[in-house]
Amino acid sequence: MSVGPSPDHGGRPGLFDSVKGLAASGVAVVRTRLELLSTEVAEEKERFLSLLWLGLAALFFIGLGIVFAAVLLTVAFWDSHRLLVLAMLTLLFLGVGIAALSMALRQGREGPKLFSASLAELSKDQEQLRQ
Repeated sequence: MSVGPSPDHGGRPGLFDSVKGLAASGVAVVRTRLELLSTEVAEEKERFLSLLWLGLAALFFIGLGIVFAAVLLTVAFWDSHRLLVLAMLTLLFLGVGIAALSMALRQGREGPKLFSASLAELSKDQEQLRQ
């Protein structure tokens, strides 16, 4: 028995071709989202490192300046009120340190959500698929 040629569908794609096209589209969407995620991670890493180095340099030089200012004030009032000056500087430094710590904790809690652009794009994709 010889099997004859399959019937011609007039150039229309079959079910298998449709599934392949759908899978290819799905892979393209996932690839695009992963590229976006990768870009976001790289940008966030660069921003974090830049802020870290600038912050460390700022802290070092401001700290050095504060130490020299405290020594200068203490030496200036050495004969009359050195203990008062040292007590006031101690309270000032502790107050500024506590304020900075509370601001850092608040900013850490309220910071932008990581991968927010990727999550927004995935939400759009999900909505389009539901329609």
